[in-house]
Amino acid sequence: MSESVHKHRESAPEYVRVAVLTISDTRTPETDTGGDTIEELMRDAGHEVVGRDIVKDDAARIRAEIVNLLTRSDVDAVITTGGTGISARDTTYEVVERMLDKKLDGFGEIFRVLSYEEIGAAAILSRAVAGAVGAKLVACLPGSRSAVRLAVEKLLVPEIAHIVFELKKHQEGS
Repeated sequence: MSESVHKHRESAPEYVRVAVLTISDTRTPETDTGGDTIEELMRDAGHEVVGRDIVKDDAARIRAEIVNLLTRSDVDAVITTGGTGISARDTTYEVVERMLDKKLDGFGEIFRVLSYEEIGAAAILSRAVAGAVGAKLVACLPGSRSAVRLAVEKLLVPEIAHIVFELKKHQEGS
């Protein structure tokens, strides 16, 4: 790890305040395994889950809920699960991609490489995406529990505090 990355990580907040949003026409609080996985792994890593909800896979509803979460002063990041595939009902990618001020291309690229190592060529079906909306992070993960675990453990837990630090620093500097 480079010296500058190490210094930035040291300056990052100890924890990030995360809102979890499940996008599904069928999941309920009892069957929301993707949301459960995000919440468990983020809490285990020392982050605070400040909100959790489920919204139908409908573009207008998804956008309204994400906008609502991003306006909350106690939310540093929104992590979604579901709606990133290619079926007609999967609209998370389209909604979020249009909202992003700065896209973290590496998030989706690296996620698909890691996913390929686990599931092979089916990884190309994932449209996982992440980026900044203002000074807040939005990360969109697939709906499968194993894909959520992969993205949270390998990408978000190691870097979310650093990303939030950089986004807030940018906001304070503008």
